[in-house]
Amino acid sequence: MDQTKGVPLMEIFNIFLNIIVPILILIGIGAFLHFKFQLDLNTLAKINIYYLVPGLIFIRLYETDLAWDLFFKVLAFFIFLSISLYFVSNIISRLFSFSKGLRIAFSHSTLFYNSGNYGISVNDLAFRQDPVAMGVQVLVLTFQNLLVYSYGIISLDKLNKTKIKNTVPYFKMPILYAMFFGLLLNAFNLELPQFIYIPGSYIADALIAVALLTLGAQVVQLNFTKNMFTVYLSVAVRLIISPLTAFIIIPFLHVDVITAQALFIASAVPSSVNSAIIAQEYENEAAFAAQAVFVSTIFSALSITIVIFLSRILFT
Repeated sequence: MDQTKGVPLMEIFNIFLNIIVPILILIGIGAFLHFKFQLDLNTLAKINIYYLVPGLIFIRLYETDLAWDLFFKVLAFFIFLSISLYFVSNIISRLFSFSKGLRIAFSHSTLFYNSGNYGISVNDLAFRQDPVAMGVQVLVLTFQNLLVYSYGIISLDKLNKTKIKNTVPYFKMPILYAMFFGLLLNAFNLELPQFIYIPGSYIADALIAVALLTLGAQVVQLNFTKNMFTVYLSVAVRLIISPLTAFIIIPFLHVDVITAQALFIASAVPSSVNSAIIAQEYENEAAFAAQAVFVSTIFSALSITIVIFLSRILFT
């Protein structure tokens, strides 16, 4: 009887030890290096946005045996999840009478989640480099970035009534073109020359280590104030309500087990550092945004462990 009860706890511990702890170690190294050497965060961010993430998206979409049916199902999942979280965040904002600025920041902290340096890493370890699971995560990452640099910027732009400055222009985003060409080569089964594929593969393989180092450096330099109640509300939506909503949406998509598990796990990652970056840039509730990123990242060590465990039970 005791052994039977202990099996789930042992599996949860193994998930934490073998999937979450390696990620936390790399984040911790990034935090330590930034504390010791004061790394240039703008340079690190640009390396991720212009070099690593586009390289990963392009190569993984090219490599993955990705059917268009799956592409549109992942897109449908992302749209329905985003709309649901948008309405949930707005209901909470109105219920607690948030100011307009805080309402937007709160929405961003729940809608923009860390699909890149955190989500890619979790997916890679949880599915042991399964190409289908990684393809799903790459699509979620791509859609996430497109949402951040469209709705995210436009909402703040309207709030401050300023022109968009110092932000990656929407149609100049390398991620957009990496997705387009990766899908194009995949759809027409075109072979990429080795002199392009080899450096692309090196770039894709470098993302996890550098991205988690960047995340650690970014998190450790965030500034904090009080008003933690609002932060905890944001964390609850991001880490609890989001995967619950995903669990409701996924059965309607009629996807295979791996895809269902990958989508479920992708929905449960913490708030994206991008939400704090654009909040700081537009001077809109920057302290709240920073706190939401930090606290959700800390709490996700437990929540994402449970979500991975549940994914193996709920989707079989």
